[in-house]
Amino acid sequence: MNNIGYHKAINLLHEVASPNGFLASAENTTNYKRVWARDGVICGLAALASGDEQLISTFKSTLDTLAKNQHPIGTIPSNVLVVDGESTVSYGGLAGRVDAVTWFIIGVCQYAYYKCDASFVTQYHSEIEKGFGLLDAWEFNSKHLLYVPLSGNWADEYITDGYVLYDQLLRIWALKSYNYFVKSEAITEKIKAVTAQIQINFTPDTKGERYHERAYNEVEFKDFMPCSFSPSGYKNQFDAFANSLVLLLNIGSVAFQNKILNYADTLASETKLGLLPAFWPPVFETDEHWNLLKNNCKYEFRNFPYEFHNGGSWPMVNGFYGLALFSKGEKKKATIILEKINEANAKQDFSFYENFNTQTTEPNGVSLCAWSAAATVLVHQSLHHNFKILV
Repeated sequence: MNNIGYHKAINLLHEVASPNGFLASAENTTNYKRVWARDGVICGLAALASGDEQLISTFKSTLDTLAKNQHPIGTIPSNVLVVDGESTVSYGGLAGRVDAVTWFIIGVCQYAYYKCDASFVTQYHSEIEKGFGLLDAWEFNSKHLLYVPLSGNWADEYITDGYVLYDQLLRIWALKSYNYFVKSEAITEKIKAVTAQIQINFTPDTKGERYHERAYNEVEFKDFMPCSFSPSGYKNQFDAFANSLVLLLNIGSVAFQNKILNYADTLASETKLGLLPAFWPPVFETDEHWNLLKNNCKYEFRNFPYEFHNGGSWPMVNGFYGLALFSKGEKKKATIILEKINEANAKQDFSFYENFNTQTTEPNGVSLCAWSAAATVLVHQSLHHNFKILV
């Protein structure tokens, strides 16, 4: 299954490779026939892992399309539709997409690292510096954590807002990736400052001045970092993507990282798919945040319990969990996750669905989803060819 799944995934990435970059899906769904920042970079990482020069060239085109359409203030497009040479640019829907900026910077640096070509980073120096300047402004209080609006990242119909863990971690990854090339003492200090604030505010029993002391003292910390907090308090769901980034970026003590690993391993083993849900537990109609979830959709409500962001399982998210396991030397567990990703991607004759109902295992969302294929490629190449991303 692994080799079949891998070759099917590579074929799908070729199918979504356009002259302007990776499209989000090969399905004829208008909004997915665009070059997206986060989808495109994640597919680009898979392209680098594959070593396929045609896919790597498409990754370069993805980055070029995003850079050409950067807003004057520094915002990277959420997505770009190119028709007959004319670009239609979206910087977000109900809110702007904070993670488009960080994914773009990560993408440029990963491409340069793979190619051993520092001049590629220099080529995008202006766009990167504008992006980092915008991220600094989005702190608002100059205390090192980004303030992210509801609907402001990949989980655009979920309940996270304020100081969202996932976005802080992407920023660290972007800073570290860029600093690999520029070797800036100021960036080194910024990485330390952001990391310290994550540990002070997202882990238990820490010392230091917290953003929201009262809310921190009221939250019941689990064996992972909570998904977000804001002036209204903490949201304590397990964010699989974010906590995988915690492990990849080696944030926090070894003991706490081991707690995350144990929690995630247990959770995945208890689901019928054998995969991690994106966020857990689901938000139900009787829960405090149901109305927040119910109203956060532009077209139709998709976040029923166990589906989509609300407890649904995404191959893409589990791809990063697989990378995290590999980075911690857990090759056997990473192999199992790869098998489960491939089993999910293979459903309905390799339809590569966006996500799955964690309770029933039924597919949800768009089929032929490029970053579902990317998950297979990233974990497969890490396990079988020791591919490593720059972290």
